[in-house]
Amino acid sequence: MVILLACIAATGNEVETDANSVGAKTNTGESADVLAHQLLRNELKAEDEDKTRWMYRVEHDEPGKSEIKEVIETKAGTLERLLFLNGRPLSAEEQKKEDERLKRVCADPHELEKQQRERQKDGDEARDLLKLLPDAFNFTYGGTRGDIVKLNFKPNPNFHPPTREARVFHGMVGSVWMNEKELRLAGIAGELVQEVKFGAGLLGHLDKGGSFQVKQEEVGEGHWDMTFLEVNMNGKALFFRTITVREKELHSAFRRVPDSLTLEQAANLLKQQSSIGASH
Repeated sequence: MVILLACIAATGNEVETDANSVGAKTNTGESADVLAHQLLRNELKAEDEDKTRWMYRVEHDEPGKSEIKEVIETKAGTLERLLFLNGRPLSAEEQKKEDERLKRVCADPHELEKQQRERQKDGDEARDLLKLLPDAFNFTYGGTRGDIVKLNFKPNPNFHPPTREARVFHGMVGSVWMNEKELRLAGIAGELVQEVKFGAGLLGHLDKGGSFQVKQEEVGEGHWDMTFLEVNMNGKALFFRTITVREKELHSAFRRVPDSLTLEQAANLLKQQSSIGASH
């Protein structure tokens, strides 16, 4: 989903702002557009330089299904283990299947390599969209509270989106929240202000009013990561197939893991964690 891609590299749920501070200048005195460019450059630089690996918990909810997983990053790829399904801990049989699946991945990680390629592709697309952010939108100050600066954005009429994904991205208004002290993205939220058509509507469309919001924060040792995501989109795809995206994710309990962690060691850590998962 394009909105999710746009949020992978840079993320944020609504950060509280003081209504009385709307229009306030930042301590740097920079224009909102200049500050947006600075934020983008620093965000991409920090992402490139941070090679640390982490273990964390993901709570994912969508209509008719909820999951809680433990996720761990390794040099060879990212492993995950299901802990809860639709509000209940896994049965003994389900846990056995998870053990067998992880064992297969560690013995023959071709599937993991495929997932890593897909993650890399999604990440590259997300970065491409993020790079468009300062040019695709016009920014104005929305207020300041402590170290958090709010920048409101709306489409730049002089920008011509180069891709279909960029066209969706460009059809939004919203806000960016920035930690001015660290020059890091603390949040971004947007809403489609017009219907976005693909192939003049023949290939489908996304309805006006679709929205997303994401939150990013420092989770330890100077590492910033996504902690919240919510996407609400409706539309039609080719042959009038309905598109409905309703999903929410919470990421928590971040712990740094050794850079040298192997897949087998990661799988063992996940198995250990599953034994205390029911206490969540």
